[in-house]
Amino acid sequence: MITSDTELTLMESLGEAQRTQARITQRELASRSGLSLGMTNALLRRFVEKGWVKLTRLSAKSVQYALTTDGLGEVARRTAGYFRRAARSADQYRTRIEQFVLKAKRDGAATLVLAGPSEVDFLIEFVCERHGIVLVRTADLARARAMIGRPGVVLLYAETSSPS
Repeated sequence: MITSDTELTLMESLGEAQRTQARITQRELASRSGLSLGMTNALLRRFVEKGWVKLTRLSAKSVQYALTTDGLGEVARRTAGYFRRAARSADQYRTRIEQFVLKAKRDGAATLVLAGPSEVDFLIEFVCERHGIVLVRTADLARARAMIGRPGVVLLYAETSSPS
């Protein structure tokens, strides 16, 4: 499935090649974007039709791609949208984490043990500091489990999602 994030990655790869004046092939663009070569070709043709990419034939087999001013504007628009979505997601995570920490505090917790790697540990740390909860991070699950029996300690297992 093609997402606007995938299209953005493709356009960013074009922009990077343009900035560094590097020649980039469709195969390299496909690899960087996680797309098939055929889909990359189809998207590039669509970007040319929309006026986002300028195509220049260097030879019978060599083509140079360049983002147009409209293409750069589209990258900027999509990047801003990406950051808005990311900020909204971070705020939703923070709210859920805050609800968890406040409930743990109401139930007598003074220490939260985060066991394992987490992609949102910075949010957990922020919320714990904000509400006077001590955060202990550990990768050692045995150590984390040993802390469970202590009064005022809450254990939180962190799981990272595997790339799809």
